[in-house]
Amino acid sequence: MSTQILVIDDDVDLNGLLTDYLSGFSYEVVTVVHPAEGLRLIKSRPPDLVILDIMLPDMDGFEVCREIRKMSDVPIIMLTARGEVTDRIVGLEMGADDYLPKPFEPRELQARIHSILRRLQSGRSDSRLVFGTLVLDPGRHTVCLDSRSIDLTTMEFEVLSILMNRPGILMTRDRIMNNTHNLDWNSFNRTVDVIISRIRQKLNDDPKNPQWIKTIWGSGYKFIGDETDAHTI
Repeated sequence: MSTQILVIDDDVDLNGLLTDYLSGFSYEVVTVVHPAEGLRLIKSRPPDLVILDIMLPDMDGFEVCREIRKMSDVPIIMLTARGEVTDRIVGLEMGADDYLPKPFEPRELQARIHSILRRLQSGRSDSRLVFGTLVLDPGRHTVCLDSRSIDLTTMEFEVLSILMNRPGILMTRDRIMNNTHNLDWNSFNRTVDVIISRIRQKLNDDPKNPQWIKTIWGSGYKFIGDETDAHTI
């Protein structure tokens, strides 16, 4: 079965260009110009990846991203016309996995798509990481806490995996950046902090009294799950 990519963008010419270009890599590309139509498609036939423009009619890309996250953890690449840092941070806070400022080279977009999909595929043979009631399963790309499923974006899952694979070890922001292959980390340093903040919210982890992720002020972060309960399956 071919990989399906859904493009939500009101630029008809760009949609045609992306359809022609990405189809050459054996992707099945579906394009829509109205956000509501895109949301209906995601409900009825979830794609493998979504390319989402910020500037859309009826509702902006941030709101669309928020709605997608209510029903799916599908990877989302946001297209930002201005490429401003604020737009990128808001996109990450809404649950986007990557961003690309317009105008862009189609081959760069394809590289980012390939990177996201490759990482999702490569984790399938890895062992589960278990720290007490927190379980990360790379094979199924799932995280459970107290037997409750936690919905993480691709980037959130990757960063949590990096930390859980190195319990008790200080991970600087640079080190976390160097172990990921998705975002253009050099654009702004707040990216790591935004991702960590989102992970904490979803794990109900109080940064002032953390159970899972501890901030090492001025340095980075450390996973502090109980190592006596740690094991792989």
